[in-house]
Amino acid sequence: MTTQAVKTPVYLDYHATTPVDKRVFDAMHRYFCEEFGNAASSEHRFGWMAEAAVKQARQTIAETLSARRPAEIIFTSGATESNNLAILGAMHANAHKGDHLISVVTEHKAVLDPCAFWAQQGGRVTLLPVNRQGLIDLEALEAAIDEGTVLISVMAANNEIGVLQDLNAIGALAKRRGVLFHTDAAQAAGKIPLDVEAMGIDLLSVSAHKFYGPKGVGALYVRRRNPRVRLQPLLFGGGHEEGLRSGTLNVPGIVGMAKALELAAAEMDAESTRLAALRDRLWHQLQKTVADIEISGCPERRLPGNLHVRIADVEPEKLLTALKDVALSSRSACTSASQAPSHVMAALGLDRERLQAAVRFGLGRFTTEAEIDYVATRVAETVGDLRRENTVGKNT
Repeated sequence: MTTQAVKTPVYLDYHATTPVDKRVFDAMHRYFCEEFGNAASSEHRFGWMAEAAVKQARQTIAETLSARRPAEIIFTSGATESNNLAILGAMHANAHKGDHLISVVTEHKAVLDPCAFWAQQGGRVTLLPVNRQGLIDLEALEAAIDEGTVLISVMAANNEIGVLQDLNAIGALAKRRGVLFHTDAAQAAGKIPLDVEAMGIDLLSVSAHKFYGPKGVGALYVRRRNPRVRLQPLLFGGGHEEGLRSGTLNVPGIVGMAKALELAAAEMDAESTRLAALRDRLWHQLQKTVADIEISGCPERRLPGNLHVRIADVEPEKLLTALKDVALSSRSACTSASQAPSHVMAALGLDRERLQAAVRFGLGRFTTEAEIDYVATRVAETVGDLRRENTVGKNT
């Protein structure tokens, strides 16, 4: 183990959000105070400069996702808005073709809630189950498709257990059956290769703050050819972004998102190798020092920086509260206030005891080996203390 001093608290919640990379901030700051124009102002230099910055950002993001046209990138406030626009926009715009939407029980709430809303409006929704490793059955997916199916929405990487679905296979199936394919790539963008053309993706959602960009900005890739995807906008008032998303563009955020995605793509191979090694180091240490601990989800098909474990005889709230010097979570940040068991954990078919002992370790760009060793030690110590308290409590 390393003996380097560690500054606390240690941040291991990179799935919830990431710090803005200084290189990203440096690219953004001039668009706050100097080049502060509205990109839609076409009569003066300030607007021209803002428009040029947005144009370059759109080009960069399109190239990173292997989109054929920059115009296929629609800027939003984040992946939640992108998911809503993709799902509800596609279903409303294609209502003449059908009313059936297919998704997965382990999706983020930003997908499940629009699905529920569509069902409330009278549409048909099929939520596919997953196996104990968190993966869908492709045969079950194909069997669910009928003549009225408009859209399949399957997330690229699960935000809790880090499991990677087979986008290539899903995209090929969707194309063969003439169904649109949307993926929530909020957790995947900048961490695994994404190629919308090769993967047959028609709609793809990203959020900048998940890959070291600023909060409050995201994008939706919308295919324009083979097929041309039609969406009904959710916001009206100016016809910005190809008429799909009205509102003044967040120029500094857009510039920052493009820079962040560009950096993540350039450093992806080396960073993935580094993070996977750190994740495995953490897991091996926890296996040695913590009894009755198991990995959630597929051990092989997962994000390099994700380790989700279940620890017997320990309540996650007590564990996380006791670990004041380590930032961890037990579930998605969007549902962390709920006391109910995680819907992702429940979908894996695990018993209730295991459901109450889930901990998500999210490693990222600034995670060090010394921090991993420190966290492994602290978790082992704390689990031991809590289990002893449980034993004493039962005996008194």
